[in-house]
Amino acid sequence: MGVYWGALLWVLVLQLAWTLVGGQVRYSVPEEAKVGTVVGRLAQDLGLEAGEPEARRLRLVSQGRRASVEVSGASGALVVSSRLDREELCGKSVPCTLRLEVLVERPLRVFHVELEVTDINDNAPVFNVKEEVLNIAESSLPGSRFPLEGASDADVGTNAQLSYSLSPSEHFSLDIQKTEEEGESLFLVLRKPLDRETMPIHRLVQTATDGGRPALTGTMELVISVLDANDNAPQFNQSVYKIKVLEGSEPGTLLITLSATDLDEGISSDVMYFFSKHVTAEVREMFSIDENKGEMRLRGNLDYEEKDSYEIAIEARDKGSPPLSGHCKVVVEVLDVNDNAPEVWVTSLSVPVPEDAAVGTVVALLSVSDRDSGANGRVRCTVWPSVPFGLVSTFSGSYSLVLREALDRERVSEYEVEVRAEDGGAPPLRASRALRVPVSDVNDNAPAFSQAVYTVLVRENNAAGAELARLWARDPDEGGNGRVSYSVAESGGGSSVSGGGWRPASSYVSVDAESGRVWALQPLDYEELQVLQFEVRAVDAGEPALCGNATVQLFVLDENDNAPVLLPPAGGGPGSGAAGSAASGVDSVVAKIRAVDADSGYNAWLRYELWEPRGKGPFRVGLYSGEVSTARALEEADGPRQRLVIVVRDHGEPARSATATLSVSLVEGTEAVLAAASSGSSGAGLRPAEGGALAAASATTTNVWLVVAICVVSSLFLLALVLYGASRWSPRSAVLSCPGPTTLVCASEVGSWSYSQRQSRSLCVTDGGGKSDLMVFSPNFPPPASCPSAENGSAGKGPSLSPFASGVVSVFYSSASGNPFKTWGKKGCSPASPCDSVPACSCCSGICSTSSVP
Repeated sequence: MGVYWGALLWVLVLQLAWTLVGGQVRYSVPEEAKVGTVVGRLAQDLGLEAGEPEARRLRLVSQGRRASVEVSGASGALVVSSRLDREELCGKSVPCTLRLEVLVERPLRVFHVELEVTDINDNAPVFNVKEEVLNIAESSLPGSRFPLEGASDADVGTNAQLSYSLSPSEHFSLDIQKTEEEGESLFLVLRKPLDRETMPIHRLVQTATDGGRPALTGTMELVISVLDANDNAPQFNQSVYKIKVLEGSEPGTLLITLSATDLDEGISSDVMYFFSKHVTAEVREMFSIDENKGEMRLRGNLDYEEKDSYEIAIEARDKGSPPLSGHCKVVVEVLDVNDNAPEVWVTSLSVPVPEDAAVGTVVALLSVSDRDSGANGRVRCTVWPSVPFGLVSTFSGSYSLVLREALDRERVSEYEVEVRAEDGGAPPLRASRALRVPVSDVNDNAPAFSQAVYTVLVRENNAAGAELARLWARDPDEGGNGRVSYSVAESGGGSSVSGGGWRPASSYVSVDAESGRVWALQPLDYEELQVLQFEVRAVDAGEPALCGNATVQLFVLDENDNAPVLLPPAGGGPGSGAAGSAASGVDSVVAKIRAVDADSGYNAWLRYELWEPRGKGPFRVGLYSGEVSTARALEEADGPRQRLVIVVRDHGEPARSATATLSVSLVEGTEAVLAAASSGSSGAGLRPAEGGALAAASATTTNVWLVVAICVVSSLFLLALVLYGASRWSPRSAVLSCPGPTTLVCASEVGSWSYSQRQSRSLCVTDGGGKSDLMVFSPNFPPPASCPSAENGSAGKGPSLSPFASGVVSVFYSSASGNPFKTWGKKGCSPASPCDSVPACSCCSGICSTSSVP
């Protein structure tokens, strides 16, 4: 018991002197220590604070062998948990060291602990047999030596150092020989000649004492029979035979042929070979010997990992009477071959790995071992695939699987990793261990639309709640990180309306948060809004949330939802008289119908038809110009008054129309002159009851108006020629008008006029030589007082006076008009627009609405 406490005190001293060598902790504990004995303050030695061992789950990792020690969860101390038997753990190996792995989590770390189990003298020397019988011829000479089987002690070191003694005898003594080659040999030495007749049997006690404190002993009885006659024992040519054999050799393999000689003659010289009776059953199962030939053969399967050498005692016995024996020792050294593949264990695995894990993150801890020795037991480990993981050797036989490159779950969501181990044998043996490493998602991808700009075409007058488009944004993340919701960006767009001001896009459209469908909140009106541009935002549900944007350009397509609107005559509102002259000839312009259509393209291209009177009347109307002119010379039979009904239609589907009624009064003689002079203010025609005194004045006035008309027509013709030539040399030249909203008027090949919002007035002529189209900018609202009116002094305005009139025509608009018509404008001409005939004109950058020129 005192020895136990002394050993325990020695352990405590060793614990105070422990050192960390390359991250390794060393402790020592005597075998047979009581359960609960504290081996060392592991947590404190590892640098952990109080409470950390339990919080960070400090624990041992076993590799298949029961460790007999454990970590106390509360204190973090390493304590004995079960019986420690050094002989069971290590046999005769010195020192007896257990390699332990200690894991700490949060963060994950591994420590290596070496625990040395020291020996105590708990095993007494043991002889293989309780009694040994020796046959010694009485003719043996003093000094003859007879080998004895020594005892064995399971302890090591001093506790296994044996000394032998023999009970008192005058004939025999013990002799121990120690040689470097043979080791320790024990012999019984004959000191005094034997006399069989005096004492045929000698009984002695052989005692073996170990070097422990207190010392333990073992005994064996020697029974010596004194034999007579045959006085020469067989002799081997050497006392020890050493042979080497590869493990795994086939049973029946010849190992050695032993030979011993006997100087006797006859039957006394015939020698037989046997295993010594002290040979263990294990040796007898593994080897065999031919009694007559001395051939020693392999009987079982040698395994270097189980036992690397055998010492076999051989006895050569003659056939004399009594038989004499000679002895030798055969040492069989087993050579290692590479017959054990490496073994790989996964001691810890931390999965899944976040895709944003830092390079160097430890994913798994592995242990690798090989039961072979030398080069056959040296293991090299690799990982496949080589990216994005790698192996780091942390200790002999221990590896960490670490992250070498950044992960991307959207590219690879799970890795099948294989850890491959290969030893250094020839040929090498291999082993592998497969690991499944899933990658967990983080929100590192923003939603992305398939295109940056979406173009949507919508017809006006759509129903509220109608689906306009469907947008979809892809987010490769998973779960909430990839769940996308849609919305209209508050500051992402809007549109200016024709009446002025700005309206946000959210007042026109909405986006379904889940499906990305774009809905109309209200019917769209082309005349109010042509283009609506806004942004749709896609936001995922990650933390923090990521978003992507797409621009939607919504073009409103025109429908024929506006009928033509008649404009008032140039001289005033409806009901005012406008005097004109009609010659007795053909094609004299009497009046001009003015109308506009708020639609665009073909929907606003107007045509004029004379609805009443039908047949061959004295008047006709220009199909696209709206000019009312005489179809033939006026006659008395036509009557004093004519009522004309003119229908104005657009080219939409279906067509819309408006009706204008003109009342024409016919007068004679000089009343035409007076009617012409007062038509702008009086509002009534001249009566035929005037006297003859006005005849001369009428003739003079007619001549004056004739000269004025000729000058005006000539000036307009010269001006047209100058502008035409200028436009031929400079197609993009423009004459600027007063500020304010203006309307582009384009003349097509069929004589119609087109309107579009512009801020300038221009005269355009195409470059082509096939045809020339006249294009004039004119305001679509009455001009301000500071700007000269487009109707004052402009050629082509009607109704106009003709100096060749033989009568007076009064024109009245009976349909209501005069309300300002809406403005419009949109970039890009319609393919069917009359402006297609003049591609060089700047007006064709907008969609044109056709009407007659006022």
